[in-house]
Amino acid sequence: MPSSGARGSRAMERSAGGVVVRGEELVAIVPTRRASDGTRVVALPKGHIDRGETPLQAAQREVREETGILAEPICELGEARYWYRRDGQTIPKSVSFFLFSFLDGDTSDHDEEVEEVRWIGLAEAQHELTHAAEREIVARAVKYLEEGRNDR
Repeated sequence: MPSSGARGSRAMERSAGGVVVRGEELVAIVPTRRASDGTRVVALPKGHIDRGETPLQAAQREVREETGILAEPICELGEARYWYRRDGQTIPKSVSFFLFSFLDGDTSDHDEEVEEVRWIGLAEAQHELTHAAEREIVARAVKYLEEGRNDR
């Protein structure tokens, strides 16, 4: 049995999310809540995996709910693992990310919990995204897309 360590013994929280590309260079991102210090958080769309859902199904649903976008899966990008604090507790989290291609939708048709949805360049995302783990996921997406262009 794993040691509870300094971070506590809470179970890993599991979520799924996506990097949505439109054309060759753009990604949909979701500026959401504010950090504890009041700064704006810019993040990829993601959320909890509902009972009976696969990570891919959850990622597609979360992309649709949070961004208003219908997207087609391209490939799995891997997991981002991190810790966050809620109600004085440190919670471990694992997010399975997928690369999607934009199909249809209107970014103004997003959840109330989302402040704004916008399209930005993939390179710009490396500076805009708040969390390093999500910047790494975008780097994987860029690598996959570049390798695909080089194979043509």
